[in-house]
Amino acid sequence: MTTVFFYEKPGCINNTRQKKLLQDAGYEVVARNLFTESWTAERLALFFQGIPVSEWFNRSAPQVKDGLVVPEQLSADQAMELMLDMPLLIRRPLMQIGEQYLAGFDVDRVNQALVISWPESEKGELERCPRTITCS
Repeated sequence: MTTVFFYEKPGCINNTRQKKLLQDAGYEVVARNLFTESWTAERLALFFQGIPVSEWFNRSAPQVKDGLVVPEQLSADQAMELMLDMPLLIRRPLMQIGEQYLAGFDVDRVNQALVISWPESEKGELERCPRTITCS
């Protein structure tokens, strides 16, 4: 059985839903708290390889929503420094599957790493917070 290390915001409705989809597809999910994990720039950078800096961010984070942090205006070093200081800015979930690292629950990228047959009812938005209020 393939193990997915799943770095989440505990209690997040969408992260709970994403974990259930992975478990229902037959994968072992080891959930870890994104906010209490000991991150280094080198380790965190593994999850963002090949992804534009602007896509590293949790768009629901208050600092991003309020315009205090503008991901499109940041260098990789600036973005990493901010995320290490404020993990709420990190796009989630972060997932490690063997030697593959993913940021966010983009169905196409997840499907490249894992073979999953998505239920028709789950083919919509799997990454954005389903609440009308913030899930920061």
